[in-house]
Amino acid sequence: MSVNRSRHRSHVCPHRPRPLVRVLAFGALALLSLQALAAETIRYVALVDGGKTAGHQIVEHGDDGVTRVDYMFKDNGRGPELKETYVLASDGTFASYSAKGASTFGAPVDESFVIENGVARWKSTADAGEQPHQAGAAYFPLGGSPQAYAAPLAALAARADGKLPLVPSGTLTMQQADEAEVSDGTRTRKVRLQRVTGIGFTPTFVWMTDDAKPRLFALIYPGYLQLVEEGWQASTATLEARQKSAEARALVELQQTLAKPLRGTTLIRNARVFDSVAARMGEASDLLIRDGRIVSISGANQERARADHVVDAGGRVLLPGLYDMHGHVNDWQGGLHIAAGVTTVRDMGNDNKTLQALIADERTGRVLSPSIVAAGFIEGESPMSARNGFVIKDLAEAKKAVDWYAANGYPQIKIYNSFPKDILRETVAYAHSRDLRVSGHVPVFLRAQDAIDFGYDEIQHINQVLLNFLVDDKTDTRTLERFYLPAKRIADLDFNSKPVQDFIAALAANRIAVDPTLATFDFIRQRPGQLSQTFAAVADHMPPDVKRGLYAAEFDIPDDATAARYNRSYEKMVEFVGRMYKAGVPILAGTDSLPGFALQRELELYVQAGMTPAQALQVATWTAAQHSRTDGDRGAIAVGKRADLLLVDGDPSKTIGDIRKVALVIKNGTAYYPAEVHEALGIKRFTDPVRVQPAAAAAP
Repeated sequence: MSVNRSRHRSHVCPHRPRPLVRVLAFGALALLSLQALAAETIRYVALVDGGKTAGHQIVEHGDDGVTRVDYMFKDNGRGPELKETYVLASDGTFASYSAKGASTFGAPVDESFVIENGVARWKSTADAGEQPHQAGAAYFPLGGSPQAYAAPLAALAARADGKLPLVPSGTLTMQQADEAEVSDGTRTRKVRLQRVTGIGFTPTFVWMTDDAKPRLFALIYPGYLQLVEEGWQASTATLEARQKSAEARALVELQQTLAKPLRGTTLIRNARVFDSVAARMGEASDLLIRDGRIVSISGANQERARADHVVDAGGRVLLPGLYDMHGHVNDWQGGLHIAAGVTTVRDMGNDNKTLQALIADERTGRVLSPSIVAAGFIEGESPMSARNGFVIKDLAEAKKAVDWYAANGYPQIKIYNSFPKDILRETVAYAHSRDLRVSGHVPVFLRAQDAIDFGYDEIQHINQVLLNFLVDDKTDTRTLERFYLPAKRIADLDFNSKPVQDFIAALAANRIAVDPTLATFDFIRQRPGQLSQTFAAVADHMPPDVKRGLYAAEFDIPDDATAARYNRSYEKMVEFVGRMYKAGVPILAGTDSLPGFALQRELELYVQAGMTPAQALQVATWTAAQHSRTDGDRGAIAVGKRADLLLVDGDPSKTIGDIRKVALVIKNGTAYYPAEVHEALGIKRFTDPVRVQPAAAAAP
């Protein structure tokens, strides 16, 4: 595909643990197969949300030595379609490879690789290159079907040292994590779970057959998707349970390696404390922490001998823990969030059972994770439903869903694209009667003004807001039109016109919060071969395959004139957020994208829109705490509140880009060094850590 899965970009409410889902949707890590000596066809079926078929992969190994792949995956009204051909060398790596088709968001895919005269050459819509071919090195496509990644893993399985060098760069490793015996009722098969590392930030788990020449059996993303060899669908429940156990062991190990529990008391000395309530920088102070809470704040250098541990802040800036108000949490995101100082994430749509397990694991401290605030997802039944949370048909089912979320402590619900418009007003009113906030997309065949009139408290995404001026009662916003219409037409929208001004006034008067996810929408203006502006500031810190993926486009931008128009539309989206904020509309900093790094860019865009850096920090702390109903114990640095804190080099209240220089994070009384977390994820550090010292060692 045209986007490397390692970008981990969710793109606009996929309602899943999306960084893993994109692995499949954009051809990410995974499937294992060896070239057959005779003609053979292997079929895979992709299942989402408990058994709904969402795609297929047909792999035809021809007796001419050519493998042909037909791959399609569709979910939530979008998805890739690809045709591929490849030939394998004797060592199982690509001798040649070709892929053509369309990406999830409609960008053309055209990628090729070949070895000629000892030179490896590759070309895609995003990049082109060549290098002397290293014997045994495997090309790793920028995009493509899951089968496109078969050759590297197949070659890796045959390596005695368990390592495989990659073209253009990187190294794959693989180790067995589990094994199981499965049955389809008449046949049994032994399969092995392999843990693959070296691509992206975190491991990928792959079920392989236990054959002399192993190949993929199943690829599972717990709580969402199963890709499995056709005929063996009944085995996925067993395999998912075993895989979750294997992943849990790895996650606990990661937490134990990186977490520094602060038992007893901890003194943070000489820190410049940001006042998130007033949006201003305060004086240098000392903070004393006990049992995950702030117990005192005094003038700098006043409490030297009272703590078990000491942090010498050295005049650095101390901020409350940041919020990402639009995430789709999964097991493996925690490190990226925590290293960026994001200590709370609002999950805006997930599998209910999976999310409950994630929340429980975080609360016990077993895994590396921010705290989670849950939004209950409710979708309507349709062929394009995002099948997650509750998918309902009528008001009775909608009320039942609301009741479940209220009973399980959710502070809000989230409405999605296919929700029946005829029952929207009644559902909103019922949720309010249960003391739940209501947010979401604007359901199909309605406008944002209708959402205001029906009682929404919040709207997700800048496109959902601006579609108010672009749609009529026949526009199907469940399709890619919800992205292409704003890209094409916002450039010409007069923000000073009465309809636009009246709409902004209505948002402000009704205190309708907006979660714009501006950083995510940068994809509407990126052309192939251009570095993503969302991640340009951090690209040189990324693993090689991730950095390569940052040059891949997702949108279909056929010419310079279209590119100029889409760029202007994006700039006006940023401007509109500034206009809303100035008018008094609450803005919530969410990403729906690569954890941590996208939030940092989101805050930069708010400054570009007209906020001061201090106001942008306030949005990501105190404003977020208020709208997530957690301001009672976090969102500000104050006595009695949780010790969710980050220590930053530089001064992000003046230069917002300094928010990337996080030297220490404390989450509810546990310390983390971002430099160590990033190293564990293959990322180059942004600043040196400020370490917690025993009090005796820190004494003057």
